[in-house]
Amino acid sequence: QVQLVESGGGLVQAGGSLRLSCAASGNTFRIFLLGWYRQAPGKQRERVTTITNGGHTNYADSVKGRFTISRDNAKNTVYLQMTSLKAEDTAVYYCYARTLPGDDYWGQGAQVTVSS
Repeated sequence: QVQLVESGGGLVQAGGSLRLSCAASGNTFRIFLLGWYRQAPGKQRERVTTITNGGHTNYADSVKGRFTISRDNAKNTVYLQMTSLKAEDTAVYYCYARTLPGDDYWGQGAQVTVSS
C-alpha cells in the first residue's frame, strides 16, 4: 500500500504561480511512476504530467512550458510548480502513483482556483 498526501493548493490570480507537493509513504520502493492529474467541474479527470524513477517527464499540451514536475526521492515527495496560471487551470489536482505490479494510488486532491 502507498499513501499520498497533497498540500499547497489555494487561490491565485491569473498569471500567478503556485506549487503543489505530494508526500508518499508506505511501500514507496514499489513506485515507478508519479504524476499529477486534475479534474475541473463537469469534466473528466485528465493527466497533467508524470515523471518516472529515471526522471523522464511527460506533460499535457495545455501545460507545457508553464508547469514543471520534479521529485525528491530522499523525501519521497513529488512537486508540481505551476506558473503563468490561467482560469482554465482551475481544478482539483490529484497526486498519482503507480507501483509494480501495476496498482494505482491517488491523493485526496488539492483545490487550485485561478481568478481572472
